[in-house]
Amino acid sequence: MSTHWKAVKNHVFRHRYPYALLALTSLLNFHVWYDLILDWIRDDNYSHGFLVIPVSIYILWRRRKQLSWPIRPSRWGLALAVIGSVGLVLGIAAEEFFVTRVSLVMQMSGIGLAYFGIANFRRVWFAFFFLLFMIPVPAVIYYQATLPMQLFSSKVTTTLLQVIGVPAVRQGNIIHLPEYSLEVIEACSGLRSLVALLALGSLYSWSYMSGRGRAVFLTLAMVPIAISANIFRVFVTAVGAYVVSRDLAETFLHEVSGLLVFFSALAMLVILGAILKWTERLFS
Repeated sequence: MSTHWKAVKNHVFRHRYPYALLALTSLLNFHVWYDLILDWIRDDNYSHGFLVIPVSIYILWRRRKQLSWPIRPSRWGLALAVIGSVGLVLGIAAEEFFVTRVSLVMQMSGIGLAYFGIANFRRVWFAFFFLLFMIPVPAVIYYQATLPMQLFSSKVTTTLLQVIGVPAVRQGNIIHLPEYSLEVIEACSGLRSLVALLALGSLYSWSYMSGRGRAVFLTLAMVPIAISANIFRVFVTAVGAYVVSRDLAETFLHEVSGLLVFFSALAMLVILGAILKWTERLFS
């Protein structure tokens, strides 16, 4: 057995009780996990949920050497776990999926806080916070915000097209071009990719940014970045349809639109992060 796997085995054995408690909690909430995983499978916009738990585990493993033992357990963790359990019961009774899923994360965070203690938990809190990004946006919020964002994206895109000389007229969420009409559907509003991009932004901020203020700012900046990336997708599709052909917009650009959003958002994230790093060195 390699040295690495021996270290893993020793780590698991040393902390076997909290691992067993987490496993028992997950087993008792099997139905919550089952419905959550089904959402990850059925909706590509939440398929990143499969990566959230491995990333959280990696964060815990990466910070293991910064933890101090023995340490006094925290009663606040027990209180958080109890609140999560109550929320879970109420969420199941009301058939409110979002509440049950958030309550499950609260339970796991409470167990972690109780075992690690406050001092240690401050070093690994992000691993538990990151679990929230595996939870889909509540349907009531999604559908209330989708139409306004569709209209906003179509309005901005139309303005940009007119600025570069492309004849475009907007009618609601439909952009009319010569011999072609482009509908800004739900997927182009920016909300569908927002959770995944927020997860990416928070992970990048936690890993590379120093200073809580800049990290929070960079994470929250993923909201306008996600919207801008989707506007860029609509803009590129419209230009492609006008300059080349409608077939290009409906085939190639449509198929690569997800990658276009991801890489454009990633580029904006890296650029903004570099600017924040530069201002940090400038004013330090």
